[in-house]
Amino acid sequence: MDVNGASEARLHETRVFPPPAAFAARANVDASAYAEAEADPIAFWERQAARLDWAEPWRTAHTWSPPVTGPSGLSVPEATWFAGGRLNAAVNCVDRHVDAGRGEQVALFFEGEPGDREAVSYAELQRRVSRAAHGLTALGVEPGDRVVVYLPVLVETIVIALACARIGAAHSLVFGGFSAEAVRFRLQDTGAKLLVTSDGQFRRGRAVEVKSTADEAARGLPALEHVLVVRRTGQDVPWTPGRDVWWHDAVDAQPDTHEARAFDAEHPLFIIYTSGTTGKPKGLVHTTGGYLTHASYAHWAHFDAKPGDVHWCTADLAWVTAHSYEIYGPLTNGLTQVIYEGTPDAPHRERHLEIIARYGVTVYYTAPTLIRTFMTWFGDALPGAGTPEGHDLSSIRLLGTVGEAINPEAWVWFRRNFGRDETPVVDTWWQSETGAAMIAPLPGVTAVKPGSATVALPGIDMAVVDETGDPVAPGRAGTLVARRPWPGMARTVWGDPERYRDAYWAPYAGRGPHGGYYVAGDGATIDADGCFWILGRLDDVVNVSGHRLSTIEIESSLVAHPAVGEAGVTGVAHPVTGQAVAAFVVDGAAGVADHDELRARVARDIGPIAKPAIIVRVPELPKTRSGKILRRLLAQLWQGDTLGDTTSLQNPWAVDGVRDAVRLARSPHVPAKELT
Repeated sequence: MDVNGASEARLHETRVFPPPAAFAARANVDASAYAEAEADPIAFWERQAARLDWAEPWRTAHTWSPPVTGPSGLSVPEATWFAGGRLNAAVNCVDRHVDAGRGEQVALFFEGEPGDREAVSYAELQRRVSRAAHGLTALGVEPGDRVVVYLPVLVETIVIALACARIGAAHSLVFGGFSAEAVRFRLQDTGAKLLVTSDGQFRRGRAVEVKSTADEAARGLPALEHVLVVRRTGQDVPWTPGRDVWWHDAVDAQPDTHEARAFDAEHPLFIIYTSGTTGKPKGLVHTTGGYLTHASYAHWAHFDAKPGDVHWCTADLAWVTAHSYEIYGPLTNGLTQVIYEGTPDAPHRERHLEIIARYGVTVYYTAPTLIRTFMTWFGDALPGAGTPEGHDLSSIRLLGTVGEAINPEAWVWFRRNFGRDETPVVDTWWQSETGAAMIAPLPGVTAVKPGSATVALPGIDMAVVDETGDPVAPGRAGTLVARRPWPGMARTVWGDPERYRDAYWAPYAGRGPHGGYYVAGDGATIDADGCFWILGRLDDVVNVSGHRLSTIEIESSLVAHPAVGEAGVTGVAHPVTGQAVAAFVVDGAAGVADHDELRARVARDIGPIAKPAIIVRVPELPKTRSGKILRRLLAQLWQGDTLGDTTSLQNPWAVDGVRDAVRLARSPHVPAKELT
């Protein structure tokens, strides 16, 4: 949108890749799905819900009470999907496949960072989930209770999540590298009765003790009754008798059959917390029937899920991407999938390539940040041939990206080097709040564009609007919104429905035929073909003399230079222009980039107003666990501001690296809070 009449600068991308004809001929979904869904969205979602097994059919497909201004202020919106229907998420993920005679099919290929491996069939997964369900019940966990899971990527992590779903307890998965403070907040906020953790975890080649961190988080919480501990590393750990129990004692000796109860479609399935370095995380509540419908259908549709697929979503299990595309989506669709405990460079940088080749991965879904890292590691080792030397990636038939908008050059590199320059790349946009993908191409239908998530999925109504709620013209920036409810939407913020209203629905309350728009918090634009381009978080936009500039577009211009592997762009305070563009760049495979050359490239690609005033070379960019660059943190480091909690970052050590680089880049004569 214009600010003070300033025109916008846009990064233009003209490359288009139509679906391969052979892929389109056998795709799960064809173009008719869009018209079918638009004609009657609720009936469309009812048909997708019917893909699941229901113990009792629903009475009411959908209700929606939008936010309305009344005598006591703005009301809290409420949505239901498939109310009155009863089902069990674990039965839909496991039991129904065993009952259908597919029990011997591998459900999970587990690979630990040290190299230990295990193949778990659906029948074996059913037995393990049953034992864990009995173990939870023996520990006093009942339907409606909350269980916080503080584990790395292990088979047990998936087992305990499904066991919670089986008995009707809500799980809340927490990244195994989070601080005690972050874990304690989640235990307190949910009032969790049980914490599940491990003695330790393998991370970057080391056995890291975890139990003492869990103890610090759990200390003195009256609602917490037990800490269930998985023996992973075999380390000696502190122990609280009467509270702490070993997994192998509490779970492994339990019966391996379990009669599952069905729960109402609106019964809470899990609570997932938004992350960040400032502010109180929001515990988003996802319920069973609507979430499972959306996650299962979206996975089947935009990943074209087929029998025989070996699906690998590389996200940590605590991230919402893993909930939907590493647990509930792939398992409801009966696929085989890979789960990997460690980091991509342990013990060497080709670990992911080895795993793809070892298990014959057919669908590989990862974050742009990892793709850009691969670019810096490998370059184009075998241009056009598809893989670095020695690894067969020919099993891949589809690629996917998630986390934030992918730079066009990284998209093209990914397709060329991992996809033989022929496989579809499904770039997905969605959030913890949305439950599953909202904008994504259908790989047998959509002509894809590097850097664009393309169009909304069937049944989803997305738009880019101005301050009044009206759609913006093609090429103009605005606020990304969903104009009607959808099944996978978070129902509330745990314990704080007013915050749910204010954060997501208040800005456009009363707009549109459904009485309000969901505000995603991202800026976006739509091109002349109707494709969405995500421009970054609304508060990440850089405003230079009234010109609103997209951080992601400037980053994409920089990353297109062969000497830049990654770039993080932010706005920093400037006494004349309000803000100036600051770029933090990681060297790529082609050496060190000249700063003037990088500025000239941005001026050519976008416009002179977008040229970075500051360029700082850094060893690594700080990121969230979902792979998002923390741009505001970069600005704080440049300006010398006080930082918030950084322990929950994917790579907290990157903060010191950026701080050192800033110290070298700044003139010693310039005070920390000024910019020349």
